[in-house]
Amino acid sequence: MFRLLFIFFIIIPIIEISVLLQVGAIFGLWPTIAIVIFTAWLGAKYVRQQGLATLNSVQTKMAQGQMPSDEIVTGLMLLVAGVLLVTPGFVTDFLGLSLLIPAVRHAIAGSVKSHITTNSTSQQSFQFHSHNPAQNQDDFSNHQDSPFQEHIQPPHKGKTLDGEFERKD
Repeated sequence: MFRLLFIFFIIIPIIEISVLLQVGAIFGLWPTIAIVIFTAWLGAKYVRQQGLATLNSVQTKMAQGQMPSDEIVTGLMLLVAGVLLVTPGFVTDFLGLSLLIPAVRHAIAGSVKSHITTNSTSQQSFQFHSHNPAQNQDDFSNHQDSPFQEHIQPPHKGKTLDGEFERKD
């Protein structure tokens, strides 16, 4: 995690500054500023357009009773694209504009899904159970094979405390 934060807050700004200086040396100050402003405007326009299309797709899927998981991932990537495009610089603009291309978003979403699927299948031995208050038994009582059965007990043991209080200042 530290390496990722180091890259985002130290390395990327250094790269951005060096690229801005090189482009400024080639084109001059004002054309460089104009290009940065134009790419931010163009990117914000396309992020808004694709974001609204994604929102419509989410509403359609929800109305059909389907989970809009792909649209949620797309919306998240569009949010990242918007932040990258508003950030001044050519490297972040390039990354943000690349996230506006649907094929790039689908490739990234596919790799993230495969990574999540791989991690979730390797951790299937962990199971979580919730307590259902309608039942009058502990969730842990059905697990006779658990070596930690005698140590794991729910704190409430199915009893409810009822009472009133009055605040005195």
